[in-house]
Amino acid sequence: MLHLPILRHGRPYRSVDVRVVKDHRSGEGVVEVSQANAGLVARDLRPEGQAAAAEALSSVAGRDLLDLSVRAAEIFASATLPAGESPQTLDDYVRQTSATTGIPHALVRRSAERVRRVLAEMPRIVHGLTRGLELSVLDRGVGEEHGHAVSFVRQASVLGLVLPSNSPGVHGLWTPALALKAGLALKPGATEPWTPYRLLQAFLAAGAPPAALGYYPTDHAGAGEILQRCGRSVLFGDSAVTAAWQRDRRVEIHGPGYSKVVLGPDASEEWAQYRDLMVASVLDNGGRSCINASGVWVTAHGRAIAEALAERLAGVRPRPAEDPQAQLAPFADPEVARRISAAIDEGLRAGGARDVTASYRAGERLLRSEGGTYLLPTIVHCEVPDHPLAQREYLFPFAAVVEVKAESLAAAMGPTLAASVVTADDTLRRQMLASPLVRRLNWGALPTTEVSWDQPHEGNLFEHLYVRRAVQGRPGAA
Repeated sequence: MLHLPILRHGRPYRSVDVRVVKDHRSGEGVVEVSQANAGLVARDLRPEGQAAAAEALSSVAGRDLLDLSVRAAEIFASATLPAGESPQTLDDYVRQTSATTGIPHALVRRSAERVRRVLAEMPRIVHGLTRGLELSVLDRGVGEEHGHAVSFVRQASVLGLVLPSNSPGVHGLWTPALALKAGLALKPGATEPWTPYRLLQAFLAAGAPPAALGYYPTDHAGAGEILQRCGRSVLFGDSAVTAAWQRDRRVEIHGPGYSKVVLGPDASEEWAQYRDLMVASVLDNGGRSCINASGVWVTAHGRAIAEALAERLAGVRPRPAEDPQAQLAPFADPEVARRISAAIDEGLRAGGARDVTASYRAGERLLRSEGGTYLLPTIVHCEVPDHPLAQREYLFPFAAVVEVKAESLAAAMGPTLAASVVTADDTLRRQMLASPLVRRLNWGALPTTEVSWDQPHEGNLFEHLYVRRAVQGRPGAA
């Protein structure tokens, strides 16, 4: 069986403790993954280990690290790279990722292309993250910006990452860290060990210093060591996973997004012309991302909009993983799908909401098909904005349509990671701009899933890793 080792300072390490990741359909083992216990993680992330990673990157100019990322883009997307002791082509990677996560081949390829594009556009992305800072400032520790002395202090030698399994595309968020001179300590998702491993191999093939790269498949205790020991970390997970770290400023939380399409008074009257926008926001990437819309908030015609979306989405059915038209992903753990469907039904029993798609689909929401367990797309219409289902996010195409008066919309919609706001109404536009609850605004007919990586929708990696320091005078002056 294929084996993925731990990477300790870029070097493979085979553990006696392994975890077999299985094909979600057949239950057969696909890959044996070495497990790093908490003690091993703690040893590798001792101060001297992190200092070695920092030293290895400090000797490389920022411009060279940008070039390294650009080289890694094509390597990641086209080269045959090591997967442990076995070779892995891009086709192998797509097939293996699909087997363990359930994500259809077409969606894995689309996500891989998204990651490739982030790497290829790293100079532009880092320019955006740093707001145009000349990278030699990070090389020297001090420089000049707009005629003034400027200095930034790195807050972490190594960036810790506790990663998810929901979509390979999410890994585009952390790839700028290397160009920003931070080492990496990655804990991959349980069913998606592939993308972070392949990315590190691409970085190594492009010339990254091995001392800066760590890959630690591990358990809850090992993940805790990464979060505790790295000066800065990023944690992906639901509210139950992230709750303990919410108040730790060293840890950037990537939890549920509650992203929304918002139609103002004018657009709500013309809602039919935005149906494709709403469908794409809900359905893209199998509905598995935090930037997929889990809500459609409008000021009129809520019932009609819900009916139209339900009718369109009810036609989306499971297809074989290899089918290029496949848009839905089965759940690697069928029990998770059953719990989600039960939670939706419980919310419906509370009253004040209706599963509109039930009138259009044949059969139940929970479906066994193509050897996997699926949840079919679900649109609910909520009569009031505080209904329990109006602020829910699930790992499949699910959205609540909520109708609210225009003057109450911005305040009522609650925390929102990405909002696609379609309106020419000046009052609503000002309210959306003033809202501290919205992290990313897409103005006009842009789906919530459309992302510009130089304007991240959740946190700025440069600002997470560096803090500006006041400087005056000249270094070495008496």
